Amino acid sequence: MSNFVRHPYHLVDESPWPLLAAAGGLFITSGMLKGFAQGEWVLFFLGGAHVWLLSGLWWNDMSKKGGVQGLHTFVVQTGLRWGMALLMVSEAFFFLSFFGTFSMGSLSPAIEIGGAWPPLGVLVFSPWEVPLLNTIVLLSSGLTVTWAHHAVQSGELGEALLGLGSTLVLGGYFTCLQGFEYWEASFSFADSVYGSSFYIATGFHGIHVIVGSLFLLVSLFRLKQCSFSASHHVGLEAGIWYWHFVDVVWLFLYLVVYWWGNSVN
Repeated sequence: MSNFVRHPYHLVDESPWPLLAAAGGLFITSGMLKGFAQGEWVLFFLGGAHVWLLSGLWWNDMSKKGGVQGLHTFVVQTGLRWGMALLMVSEAFFFLSFFGTFSMGSLSPAIEIGGAWPPLGVLVFSPWEVPLLNTIVLLSSGLTVTWAHHAVQSGELGEALLGLGSTLVLGGYFTCLQGFEYWEASFSFADSVYGSSFYIATGFHGIHVIVGSLFLLVSLFRLKQCSFSASHHVGLEAGIWYWHFVDVVWLFLYLVVYWWGNSVN
């Protein structure tokens, strides 16, 4: 009698991508240190290119295992969904630390910054101009990505492509507006706790928007290749969850940093 037992779990094969991707992360962090200390950014950009290439190769393997080889069973898909949910929980606590820093600085401003919030001499952004436009843009992208999700579930490929494409356009517009805001800012990262907490919070959110856009861009290409179906689209679903997370974080950023934080005396 054979000892082979069938089960719904996917036991992954040996892969070089995790180790090589970790090496790329080391190159990026080392390159950042070298860049800030000596002004040489070659290692940083090489590390970024390394991680970019490895991510594509790793993603390609995952897509083949799930779509072509059919190894992502219902149990595996459930595990992937839980993994994505836990990732967003960890990211939520990541941003919570920035909100905490900003709130502590605003509720108890130090004497070194004039005992006032916003600090004396810092000209902050009006919450009713570019920040409000960015909020409308990002919330609209949340609607279009939801439209794309429902279209995939209904088997409407054309509508799904249109919804994802619209989301990517809105995400790119948001990124451009954020860059324009940084360009026009009258304060820098070095302007007290306000400047540092503002740029760290909004900057990391901007990075998440770029990552989410790349996530949805890959999903768009896979959708064109008919890699998703109405009952099997975990990769797209994960990207949509991530994009909604980005939307929610921005709402808190707008309310805490732009609106409430700029009106505290």
